[in-house]
Amino acid sequence: MRLLRHFPALLTALFLQSCAGPGAGQPEIGANPFGPTGIPPQLRGSPDEGGTPVKAGGNTAAAAAALAAYNPDELVWTDPDNPDAEIPQLQGLMAVATQKGPWNESDTAARRRSKESGKPMVIWFTDSSPRCPACKSLSNGLFSREDFEDWAADNVVRLIVDLGVKGEDIDDDARKKFYVRGLKKKYNVRGLPTLLVLAPSGEVVGRYKSYRKGQEDFIWGQLKQGVALASENHRSWKAGLEAKGYREWSDGKGRVIFAKLAAYREGEVVLVEPDGQRARTHEDRLSAGDRVWIQDQKRLRGIE
Repeated sequence: MRLLRHFPALLTALFLQSCAGPGAGQPEIGANPFGPTGIPPQLRGSPDEGGTPVKAGGNTAAAAAALAAYNPDELVWTDPDNPDAEIPQLQGLMAVATQKGPWNESDTAARRRSKESGKPMVIWFTDSSPRCPACKSLSNGLFSREDFEDWAADNVVRLIVDLGVKGEDIDDDARKKFYVRGLKKKYNVRGLPTLLVLAPSGEVVGRYKSYRKGQEDFIWGQLKQGVALASENHRSWKAGLEAKGYREWSDGKGRVIFAKLAAYREGEVVLVEPDGQRARTHEDRLSAGDRVWIQDQKRLRGIE
């Protein structure tokens, strides 16, 4: 009799479990799991994790101040006191470390390549030691695939930060471990593996943490969504800066820098990037198109 009294409750529980099914909590087939925006929550940015959504026209204080202060009709075409003597040479700034394989190991080089190419950056925080089996599984399940390699080569700049890195000797080992731990702190990474998507301006637009076997295509879909979001916002950001006088400059070797002309004196050119990085060069080292642009600007100002 006691069992019969509990039979209705047991029947109800079994009915609810059968309704939920083995895939309870998972989106229906054909449904958009990311809602009406189509952007995964992990890739929308989170202020408490260091992500800052990119806004059209840029949203850093330095970029905003530069936009507000810059007037293309007030270029400094002479600089008799030469206060910019310590500004680095443009050619040195454009020269980045040789890349070994598809993944950059230098944060500086990866960010430079991202800025020059206009491609978003994907940062992979991993650990090649046995401490992180999920990291190895993600590498084998996604990053080693030929179709992923083809997509990534065309669409992103990649940076790997390996906490299991080993140096050639004690000093090199300590230096490398200090470097990767510094990047982990800089990007506020908690847990491995972690993937970040950065706009070419350097702002984090999304992150994805952890990995389970079988999630390869889901993670790749998230990366594609994040890269599309970063690219769209970068186009708006770049258009806003172009309206303020920024343009692409080339050294004639195919290397490009997005900057504005800050100063010109007897052929010496000073350029400044949106983040405030300055570089100097001589106009003879610029592309033919850049030299024509400078000559046009000099004629407009009556300068020979």
